[in-house]
Amino acid sequence: MKRAALANFAKNISPPNLSIMQDEGWSVPRVRTELLSGLTVALALVPEAVAFAFVAGVHPLVGLYAAFMVGLITALIGGRPGMISGATGALAVVMVALVADHGVEYLFATVVLMGILQIIAGVMQWGKFIRLVPHPVMLGFVNGLAIVIFLAQLTQFKDPASGGAEWLGNASMLLMLGLVGLTMLIIWGTPKITSVIPAPLAGIGIVAILVIALGLDVPRVGDMASIEGGLPAFHIPLVPLNWETFQIILPYSVILAAIGLIESLLTLNLVGEITGKRGGASQECIAQGASNIVTGFFGGMGGCAMIGQSMINVKSGGRTRIAGIFAALCLLLFIVVASPAIEQIPLAALVGVMFMVVIGTFAWNSLKIMTKVPLMDAFVIVLVTVVTVATDLAIAVVVGVIVSALAYAWNNARRIHAVTRESASDKGAKVYEINGPLFFGSTEGFVELFDVENDPDAVIVDFQFSRVVDQSALQAIETIAGKYEDAGKKITLRHLSRDCHGLLTRAGHLMIDSSDDPEYEVAVDYGVRTGVLGGH
Repeated sequence: MKRAALANFAKNISPPNLSIMQDEGWSVPRVRTELLSGLTVALALVPEAVAFAFVAGVHPLVGLYAAFMVGLITALIGGRPGMISGATGALAVVMVALVADHGVEYLFATVVLMGILQIIAGVMQWGKFIRLVPHPVMLGFVNGLAIVIFLAQLTQFKDPASGGAEWLGNASMLLMLGLVGLTMLIIWGTPKITSVIPAPLAGIGIVAILVIALGLDVPRVGDMASIEGGLPAFHIPLVPLNWETFQIILPYSVILAAIGLIESLLTLNLVGEITGKRGGASQECIAQGASNIVTGFFGGMGGCAMIGQSMINVKSGGRTRIAGIFAALCLLLFIVVASPAIEQIPLAALVGVMFMVVIGTFAWNSLKIMTKVPLMDAFVIVLVTVVTVATDLAIAVVVGVIVSALAYAWNNARRIHAVTRESASDKGAKVYEINGPLFFGSTEGFVELFDVENDPDAVIVDFQFSRVVDQSALQAIETIAGKYEDAGKKITLRHLSRDCHGLLTRAGHLMIDSSDDPEYEVAVDYGVRTGVLGGH
């Protein structure tokens, strides 16, 4: 087992292709597009990282360092080229209580443990379970995400002088809205004129030049906080290495690891649909874990995939690892040497970019299909959207998956029925031809199909058009067998899989016809080993 786990680890940490230009071909236009896309992403990362640091209650540089390190490592070894990772609000809201109660050093230790848990998930290949997320949940997820991104931008319309407590005055508000609208117009129109420069970068650049040249008094990046700093330094979290510390950080680490992986894997799927790529879930888990371990030892708040920035990247033309790597390096450059210039960028330009991301992210077609899809699917889309906005992305996905699974189980439970006829080979015997899956949800309906009191002395139960799924199904079969035995009647089972034979023949009253049995395996030998399937 250890050797297999190590083999999986070695397999997953090696990117399937180290050639960052594997699909597009090495060309000057391609590299230029990747670099400009990365620059655009880096500019959009600055206010986000600072804002999420404020949410978590830590210094802005803690958020910026996390955006740099998580972004760089996941860009290098992540499961999907084109994805962007960094400090996120979904994680920041969980960190608030930890920082408030125990301080930032415990946060760094928590981020390290979070990374270890994510690497374990990657080595165990748990990332593949993201495929169980139904399409209605994905639609609700992206719709809720678009709304969350939109609502997050509204804080930029508040007066920095009031500490974000009051909205901008009428004149300032109109100017802000005008610049946001201008940015969106430039982003919309640029692709119609040229593809040399990514549209979001053109919007940021033109509006920034206009604001600086005219000396317009509007909120700028520097009004949020200074982003000036040095290179991140290695730092072992200053926490006691004892059981008490572990008890404090473990619950937070588990929650952060789960949220980070769910958001990252959903982003991986979303980017994969746009770029036409598949796979890489386990590799992404390991990349996220490695980046968070490093971040925790270099004074960062940890992070995960950022869907908004990933959308900016892929829609600006970023398709390889170059864009993500360059975005992270640009962010570090902003911190170390270019902070005075970056702090002059108007927030209106960045808000305009994010509003265009909102428009592009929202699944508008989901509004058209609401009346065409099954009612439960429409309900799940709305439910996940609402929960995403009200609570958290990860919670919304879990809720959506649970509701979808319950709905699926209920629908399948109602499919169980039986066709009765007289046996052609066994004169006088009554045949129950079972249709539909037999599992925990349908066992009650299965038992109600039989008329033990009025049935003849010989009964045949044919499972040719059914499938025995789980332990509850086996127990239901024995329950029916026991009733017929108590009534002095014989029951024969046909077309059961062979792995069911060993579990059911322990009870002497069961006669199983082994001819023409199916080969699928649906039941383990749990019942035999534990004695759960005892005789009546």
